[in-house]
Amino acid sequence: MTRFESIRVGEEAEVRHVITETDVERFVELTGDDNKLHVDETYAAETPFKRPVVHGMLGASFISTVIGTRLPGDGALWYAQRLEFLLPVRIGDEITVKARVIRKIEQSSSIELETIIFNQHRQKVTTGVASVQVIEAARAPAAAGQSPPKTALVLGASGGIGAAVALRLARDGYSVVLHCHHNRERANKLRAQIADVGGEAHVCAASLDDDASLGELAAQCERYLGTVSVVVNCALVRIAPARFYEAKWNDLQRQLDANLRGYFHLLKALVPAMERQHFGKIISLTSQAIETPNAEWLAYITGKSALHGFCRALAVDLAPKGIRVNMVSPGATETDFISDLPEKRRLIIAATTPLRRLAKPTDVASAVAFLVSEGGDFLAGETIRVNGGQVML
Repeated sequence: MTRFESIRVGEEAEVRHVITETDVERFVELTGDDNKLHVDETYAAETPFKRPVVHGMLGASFISTVIGTRLPGDGALWYAQRLEFLLPVRIGDEITVKARVIRKIEQSSSIELETIIFNQHRQKVTTGVASVQVIEAARAPAAAGQSPPKTALVLGASGGIGAAVALRLARDGYSVVLHCHHNRERANKLRAQIADVGGEAHVCAASLDDDASLGELAAQCERYLGTVSVVVNCALVRIAPARFYEAKWNDLQRQLDANLRGYFHLLKALVPAMERQHFGKIISLTSQAIETPNAEWLAYITGKSALHGFCRALAVDLAPKGIRVNMVSPGATETDFISDLPEKRRLIIAATTPLRRLAKPTDVASAVAFLVSEGGDFLAGETIRVNGGQVML
């Protein structure tokens, strides 16, 4: 929850949403507004609009989302709104709803927000002004020497290793934000699984190569968890096997963006709160492939190597501030990531591993659990190899 005194005039927030046919159907079911201009293509074709127009209040309802979850967030009492509908919105349009503080009213702890909705062409479709009172819950004073909150963000939680890490942290008492990109259904199943064991989890979808999406992810983490004490980066981009002469720079750039660019900007948003509590654990999954490389994984190995170097430098930078940065380096692990590997190749890897099997996602999760525990408090810039003895240093 944002406190009234911390809100600044000029402060902004936004949400984005692609309007779907299902959205319109649900809106009609909820409100009963089945005006043919909105739902009947034949009728709409005979009007100047030519195609069905999405209900204006459906798009405007996302003003409630940006007010209730972003600015000011929990505790917002939205009590007045002026609206002007400028252009029609169609099914398939991506709307961006922006709110900007234009006035603070001290006597009532209220703010006025300029609200603008854009379509994907950057055209204004709706404008207005919202009035919002900031309702603050009473806060208990923090006890001296209070332990940092057990809160964690798991990037790539819809993947095999990410899911195992999130479930393990939840079992260990952490409240977890489950990040996913496309596979929200799998993330929702994981959330239900965590709830079944008595844990708390929230699903947040975001693209790690989109700055606005990352900003929304950071805002959601703050809303659900307050301060994030632990970040575990399990995000992964599929390998497009290619040797040097076949590779394109875009292949390398895609891996660099996924492994480093978005991660860098996300940590910029999350680390300051860790600094204020003088505690944080940042754990990144690298790969055995950067120590035993092969020619066909040029782009993937480049991306993971860049992540490895970044984490070591970051560990030195943040250690004096009470933030430990470490890495876990899995070998071949039983996940969808190696599902295309021929069975013969899998058997060879297992046979040449001293422990005679491939890693399981729970093996990697156990290493992460150690690093976030008190047992990992004196480790910084370290890499724990989870490969059954394939690489020994």
